[in-house]
Amino acid sequence: MKLYGVVGWKNAGKTGLMERLVTEITGRGLSVSTVKHAHHVFDVDQPGKDSYRHREAGATEVLLASRKRFALMHELRAAEEPTLDMLLAKLSPVDLVLVEGYKRDAHPKIEAFRAVTKNPLIASEDPTVKAVASDSPIEIDRPVFELDDTVAIADFILAEVGM
Repeated sequence: MKLYGVVGWKNAGKTGLMERLVTEITGRGLSVSTVKHAHHVFDVDQPGKDSYRHREAGATEVLLASRKRFALMHELRAAEEPTLDMLLAKLSPVDLVLVEGYKRDAHPKIEAFRAVTKNPLIASEDPTVKAVASDSPIEIDRPVFELDDTVAIADFILAEVGM
């Protein structure tokens, strides 16, 4: 599977860019999966539901399935957070995996950047950031795209991964 990341600081436009890229790339007939890193505790289950009750009772994994989808929830309990490589190994094969976050990992990435956040460019210090998608002009030694130019960004990413 080919892998490409989208990184940026909070409120930089990462999720919107990811959403547009998935739409654009799947619209070209390619299969795409995504991995999203969260820095906070999250829950995809609801209190009172059977699967929630199974997890609360101590199950390490709960697989919830229907004829439309399935979801595998894995409780880490006291275990270490899995690495990106460990998580990627759990995915079914697709043409491209887009990763939101994991900015410290070594895979190639594009940085989403909004000037209003006043955050520094990650790309300035990270050679794995191959381009920047920005809402304002910036000077850097790699390609810069308009943050909303999804077609050009998708073209760049697909060329980068050889598709």
